[in-house]
Amino acid sequence: MMPALQLHDVDVPAFLKVLDECEGNVFLVTRDGNHLNLKSKLCQLVGLTQLIEGGKIAEAYIVCEKPEDDSRLFRFNLYGKDDK
Repeated sequence: MMPALQLHDVDVPAFLKVLDECEGNVFLVTRDGNHLNLKSKLCQLVGLTQLIEGGKIAEAYIVCEKPEDDSRLFRFNLYGKDDK
């Protein structure tokens, strides 16, 4: 797995759209060390609802299996969009 990507103040609907475009598994790592596979809609619901404050993700770490997914999420985190 690739190194963790830290997210702050992410637009949740746009983030979910980018997650759907990822090819490999993408894990949300909580402060407690839990790993939730964000390719699963159930894990998205459970994991993100715990982290959402005011419609945005407060703080999270993302770990991707594939380097191209890591790059996609890094660009999204940096620019707020996925520029393929």
